Amino acid sequence: MLQAGDTEKIAFVATDRDMASSLCVSPEDSFPEVFATSRMIALMELAGARLMKRILEPQQLSVGVGVCIKHLAATPNNTEVSAVATFMEMEGKLFKFKVEAFDPAGKIGEGEHTRAVINADRLISGAMKRIGGYR
Repeated sequence: MLQAGDTEKIAFVATDRDMASSLCVSPEDSFPEVFATSRMIALMELAGARLMKRILEPQQLSVGVGVCIKHLAATPNNTEVSAVATFMEMEGKLFKFKVEAFDPAGKIGEGEHTRAVINADRLISGAMKRIGGYR
């Protein structure tokens, strides 16, 4: 079981594909070449997911179900970024984490993140049934 205060840290070097500028989907989109908020959140979620791996049974995964995040500072391309997830408490069946992100100059993001444990096959099956009527 996870204990309050358990942490997991993950780090990588942010490159072109992690920049906000890579999120453009049409010519009228324009974003700066700095670490994208969406990639920062993904890194925070990954830290939480890795922390939860120790409690999962076969065929189980954890999935993100909520984020409340502030992006505090810009990070340039080709810079190492890291995220730390700290388990806070259970909220019903949800696992609640404090999450923070950093670059070499200090904290770039902070907030809270919740995750749930699911059966992987059941999740995919449910998703396919839900979308089946809309294809």
